[in-house]
Amino acid sequence: MEESILYAKKYLEDLLSFFGLNTDVYATCSDEEVIELHIPSTHLNGFLIGQRGETLRAIQFMVGNALKNNGHEISRVSVDVAEYKKARADRVAKQAEDWVRGVKASGKPMELNPMNAADRRVIHKQAGESGLLTESIGEGYDRHIILKPSEE
Repeated sequence: MEESILYAKKYLEDLLSFFGLNTDVYATCSDEEVIELHIPSTHLNGFLIGQRGETLRAIQFMVGNALKNNGHEISRVSVDVAEYKKARADRVAKQAEDWVRGVKASGKPMELNPMNAADRRVIHKQAGESGLLTESIGEGYDRHIILKPSEE
């Protein structure tokens, strides 16, 4: 496991140096399934995150594939830049509160716009804690959630 973490850290640092960014990447593995790589805040935050986190997901994909192709035991990776993912999850959770209140008030299901898997996980968690039912439908970029009142 330690070897996988070191490989992922070095791979990401080498990738960043290609863009002229020489910085230390902080690597952890809290649940022994996902390697978490944290890039500190720099002048390239916007570039590394990309529009709606697309570049960040691409970097994550590259690091994960490098681990997999080199036979490492752990190949799931989460890359974050300047705590972007945490801030995004907080914003999505706040928006989810409004949606949950709307569904509870109306008693009718609400179909949300398509969103990425990380955002859907936040919505499922928030809705579940509030007593609503959720369903993910669609494929790929069209996958979205339907919030439903509980059937009590």
